[in-house]
Amino acid sequence: MSLNIPKFPLAHIIDVSLDWLTTHFAFITKALSHAVSIAIDGVTTALLWLPPWLLIAAVALLGWRVAGRRVGLFCALGLLFVWDLRLWPETLETFTLVLISTVIAVAIGLPLGIAAALNRRVSKVVMPTLDVMQTMPAFVYLIPAIPFFGLGAVSASVATVIFATPPTIRLTALGIRQVPTDLIEAADAFGSTRRQKLLKVQLPMAMPTIMAGINQTIMLSLSMVVIAAMIGAGGLGGKVWQAIQRLEPGKGFEAGIAIVILAMILDRITQRIGRQSSSSSAK
Repeated sequence: MSLNIPKFPLAHIIDVSLDWLTTHFAFITKALSHAVSIAIDGVTTALLWLPPWLLIAAVALLGWRVAGRRVGLFCALGLLFVWDLRLWPETLETFTLVLISTVIAVAIGLPLGIAAALNRRVSKVVMPTLDVMQTMPAFVYLIPAIPFFGLGAVSASVATVIFATPPTIRLTALGIRQVPTDLIEAADAFGSTRRQKLLKVQLPMAMPTIMAGINQTIMLSLSMVVIAAMIGAGGLGGKVWQAIQRLEPGKGFEAGIAIVILAMILDRITQRIGRQSSSSSAK
């Protein structure tokens, strides 16, 4: 037995809202799209200009200095393997997309996380929004990106930013809230202003948790690589998407392995930076 209750016109409201936004705010989205496109193209061109062996050596040295000899060796062997698979340009395109998206996500997430930690009203608005963002299927984020920014890497970057920002916000707020009360009281006793207390006590003590949030943001950005290829992002995700369309499992597996290697390198290095932040704050 069917109900005679009228259907709530949610789809129509969303369509009308998107049409209104794209009509009245096109100048903002065009400027943003132009800026992000220049950043993506510039970083990709600069990385492709460098000889692969030099870039591999630099990443291996960074991994060795930050995370130890084993991670440095893994960086060298992993990237040499990716180069041997003839996936070097696609790997750099993917890295650039992840880098730009992560920088934007952190630039948005850190201030919001700080505001949510210090202001209950902001927290009451931000946290339910994050619940919705984190439970929404990743494919849904591609829908509003296309009418605003069209197909390509810019839409993929915007969708990735929306998908990957919540961990930075949540863990920044959590880290600041977990700062011991006695340290806050000591800072107050010495007459610290709110800004001094934030910059010299709360943020340094919360840095390990904040770095964990940034690490999760990087991993979520990488998880969007294949999904973003559906709207023309290219890179390793594009290779996987082509393999799916052409029924070429071998090539898809090669690109998948390259994504895993890139993810492991970024994960190990950022985790080690977080541990170093924890050690320094403990001292």
